[in-house]
Amino acid sequence: MLERRETEKESRWPEQSLVRWGFPHPLGSPMGLLATAVLFCMLLDPVLLQTLEQQDLPNVEGVPSLNMKFDSWRMELSWDCKETTTYLKCVMIHKENGPIQITPQEKECHCKFSDYSLHDGVTLMVKVNSTQRPIPETLVYTNSGGEGTAAQNFSCFIYNANFMNCSWAKGQAAPDDVQYFLYIRDSRRKRGRECPHYIEDSGTHVGCHLEDLSGLANYNYFLVNGTSQRTGIQFFDSILSWKKIEIYSPPNNISVHCNKSYCVIRWEKPKTRHKLSNMEFKYQLDIQKQSTKEHSEDQPIEVPGNLENTYSFPSPEPRPKHTVKIRTSDARIQKWGDWSQPIEFGMCPGSVPKFISEPFPSQSWSLSLSPSLSLSQSLSPSPETPRGRSSPST
Repeated sequence: MLERRETEKESRWPEQSLVRWGFPHPLGSPMGLLATAVLFCMLLDPVLLQTLEQQDLPNVEGVPSLNMKFDSWRMELSWDCKETTTYLKCVMIHKENGPIQITPQEKECHCKFSDYSLHDGVTLMVKVNSTQRPIPETLVYTNSGGEGTAAQNFSCFIYNANFMNCSWAKGQAAPDDVQYFLYIRDSRRKRGRECPHYIEDSGTHVGCHLEDLSGLANYNYFLVNGTSQRTGIQFFDSILSWKKIEIYSPPNNISVHCNKSYCVIRWEKPKTRHKLSNMEFKYQLDIQKQSTKEHSEDQPIEVPGNLENTYSFPSPEPRPKHTVKIRTSDARIQKWGDWSQPIEFGMCPGSVPKFISEPFPSQSWSLSLSPSLSLSQSLSPSPETPRGRSSPST
């Protein structure tokens, strides 16, 4: 097992299959070159010649190769500097995002791209200006390894503000001895780390648990690669925003205050990974009236966060027993967290208040009260009930 671990450590990073499409040096004598060029033109179909003219391919005579290299972890394209060459643009042709262009700094021979997923492969190009016309050189970056061996169904979520779980499944064509590894890097490229606590299924890593999220930025790069003694394993990568993967906890300090005619529910916004304004939350309130026969099935009420985390609703006395529970979501993304524990308020139908110690006569017990004080008045809290205290219940 230890020998396998050491072997895996040495080969975790995905093999970068790089295919260069440059312009080689012309070889042979000038007459030989001329004869070759004439013969080549005679063999070309006129339609093909017209196509090549439309593409405006440059005259590459005497242009040296740039020896391009691509560091996928740093998303940096670099090449050999040439004294007589001006570098115009770096281009990444991405399958989903199309061409992405960057202008290199003067006298610099590298470009750093923003983070993009690379598991589908990309084409990289440097456009240089020679003495005659712009000349491109191209580098193709592919995801080497067996088709279908990469981790699949990858996802992550942050919960309770400080914890994150990631999970993935074994590739359909992955061999039995495959082992996967997760690496995470912030978008500023200042910190990268391997998963500290893997979750296993039959010895294969299929998930990761993190309890330290320090260093994570708004966007982060996730890479799952693998090793096997039988075949090359393709990698899977993804760019995830913490805001899109955080699942919010239930609100804090839920309380209910009632008077004779209505009730007010108040709560505080939940703890989140980063400090957010009230406007970035929305809530669902599930208020259910309890009955001796069956529970009601009222639909949840959606409340935007800009209403100061308060909801009022009519509930005249005598009110039956109710329960309320609340859950939270991002205001822009429909992604609800767990429900809070239910809070009870009101009375169960037919129950006797605890502060009345003597039994009621056989007639209706509401009639035994003094005419000047109704039962509903005796049970309802004063409108000046201090904030944070719930209405009495039995």
